Amino acid sequence: MKKQNTASGIILSYGIILGIVSILINVINYSFGNIYDPHWIFSVVGILVFVLAIILGIKKFKDTNNQLLKLSEALKVAVGIALIAGIIGALYQYVFSHYIEPDFVEKQMMVIQDKMLERFPDMDEEVLEKQMEMSKNFNTPFITAAMAIAGSMIMGLIVGLIGGLIMKKEETQL
Repeated sequence: MKKQNTASGIILSYGIILGIVSILINVINYSFGNIYDPHWIFSVVGILVFVLAIILGIKKFKDTNNQLLKLSEALKVAVGIALIAGIIGALYQYVFSHYIEPDFVEKQMMVIQDKMLERFPDMDEEVLEKQMEMSKNFNTPFITAAMAIAGSMIMGLIVGLIGGLIMKKEETQL
C-alpha cells in the first residue's frame, strides 16, 4: 500500500509543478507578444521542462522505493504526471482563450489562414474555406482540451518508457 500512496503523491506533486511551470512559460511568451507565432525557444524550453519533470518524478519514485523500479511503475508515474499537467494546461488554455485574450481563436485562425496562403499561394478559395472551416471545428474548447491532455499523456508515455528502461531495477537484478 505504501507504493500506491508514494506514487500518488509524486504524481500529484510533480504534475502540479509541471503544470504551473508550463503556465509560466506561456505567460512569458504572452508577455513577449508572440502568442500566435512563438519563438522556437519556447517550444524547446517547454519540452525540456516536461522531460525533466517526468524523469525527476520517476527518479523520486525509485528513490522512495529502495532504488527499485519496474517499467510499469515508471510508466504509471510518467503518464500520471503528464495527465495532471495536461489538465492544468487545458484549464489555463480555456481561461486564457475565453477571459484573458477572448479573441485568441479568431486571431489564431487568421494566422493559420495567412500561413496557408503563404505556403500555397495558388490555393483555390473554396479549398481554403473548407480548410479553415475544418480548423475552426477543431478549435472548440472540448476538442482543444482533449487533444492537449491526450498529447501530454502520449508524450509522458514516451518519456516514461525511455526513462523507465534506463532506470529500471527489479529485485531479481540485485
